[in-house]
Amino acid sequence: MTNAINDQGRGDIGTAPPVRCGRAMRRGGRRLAVLSVFSVVLGLVGAGTAVPARAQAAATGAVAEADESDIRARIEAIPGMRVLDEKPVTPGVRYFDLTYRQPNDHQHPERGSFEQRLSLRHVSTRRPMVLYTSGYDLGAGPSFRSEPTTLLDGNQIYTEQRYFGTSRPEPADLSHLNIRQAAADHHRLIQALKPIYRGSWISTGGSKGGMATVYHRRFYPNDVDGSVVYSAPNNTDDRDDTAYDDFLTRVGTPECRAALQTVQREALVRREEMVVRYGQWAQANGQTFDTLGGIDKAFELAVLRLPMMFWMYAGESKCADVPTPATSADELYAWVDGISRFAVYTDSSVEFFMPYFYQLGTQLGYMQVATPHLEGLLRYPGIQEVRSYVPREIPLRFEPGVMRDIDRWVRSRGSEILFVYGENDPVRAEPFRLGPGSRDAQVQVAPHTGHGARIATLAPEDAARASAALRRWARV
Repeated sequence: MTNAINDQGRGDIGTAPPVRCGRAMRRGGRRLAVLSVFSVVLGLVGAGTAVPARAQAAATGAVAEADESDIRARIEAIPGMRVLDEKPVTPGVRYFDLTYRQPNDHQHPERGSFEQRLSLRHVSTRRPMVLYTSGYDLGAGPSFRSEPTTLLDGNQIYTEQRYFGTSRPEPADLSHLNIRQAAADHHRLIQALKPIYRGSWISTGGSKGGMATVYHRRFYPNDVDGSVVYSAPNNTDDRDDTAYDDFLTRVGTPECRAALQTVQREALVRREEMVVRYGQWAQANGQTFDTLGGIDKAFELAVLRLPMMFWMYAGESKCADVPTPATSADELYAWVDGISRFAVYTDSSVEFFMPYFYQLGTQLGYMQVATPHLEGLLRYPGIQEVRSYVPREIPLRFEPGVMRDIDRWVRSRGSEILFVYGENDPVRAEPFRLGPGSRDAQVQVAPHTGHGARIATLAPEDAARASAALRRWARV
């Protein structure tokens, strides 16, 4: 997932790393050359002589060239920033693995700090900057470009969220894991980089990353010039999940919905032989299920989540592949695993995503779907609750007003935001909606698409409108 952080050169917040003499001299030489060009130009102006366009272009080009060649030194000079590695990409593109020191608590920066992992894909200081987050760890390498980055031919910062991967305080005080603290991480990082990247800024992310993008805009609306938010749920009332139930009774065709209910029942009817196969896989791979309370509970939860996962990631084109009751046990097991991913429910996976589950149980909210078609086959009432994923010793106190505040802000003040949803994606059951105060904002729905909706999957006229807004915000 991520590389271990090297402790060498770690400093306090606001402390610049030492500058090596050789590097400083090289930087000084480049800047002296730039100043020499400016001296010629300024001398001509002072003498009342018109400056030739060629001389102006030479001066501008010299400054740009110095800025680009010096980019690593400029990044390293940011207090709290460390360059862990630089990797080759393509000609004209530089890629850096970085850390940036953040306070554990932005309201009390004196109470310790941690290093937030991020990567920088640098094209030019004159191009737009795209701030991307998956909402989780730093999971992609140099070749990854988000859709806005590609459309704008821009630079890209990819941030790891606090408490994910290696971006976690020690000891980890979960009271500091909330949307406002994470938004402050983004704000502080943007302020550190804007003196270098002075052009337009666009923020983006999908699913949980899309949610984080909206939350950052709520608290720091002027940090960026626009935002592209993909597949982001908006759970304003965690007590009411009927919107998901209604959605699952309408999505796709009646035949496909019936086939999914049938295969759920079949998997639970043949539970014993399914769990035997699950256990064999777990033993071979050294996996346990202590947090969920055993492999049988994990299997039941995987079956319950099957329709949601199917419409998010498989979709209409896979309806013909849904098994029938006549399918062999091996084929049935393999198909359910392919949709619901049995590995997701192991202790190792649950531990990795624990910060997400904690956020679901304290601020974001989590859905549970009704399953009347499985009457008599379920053994564990309440297994869908987010509490199932979080050890009992970790308290979960839900704050019901947090998401309602976000929703009000989007409707009353949200501007320069593009929301993109897939028509068949269950998260569209509770989407972000615009209101009378939403300015220069759009909600677009990609037809016949699930959780992977993008601008490119929209209908042509909608894609053109969305792309035009993005380019306008980025001043491209």
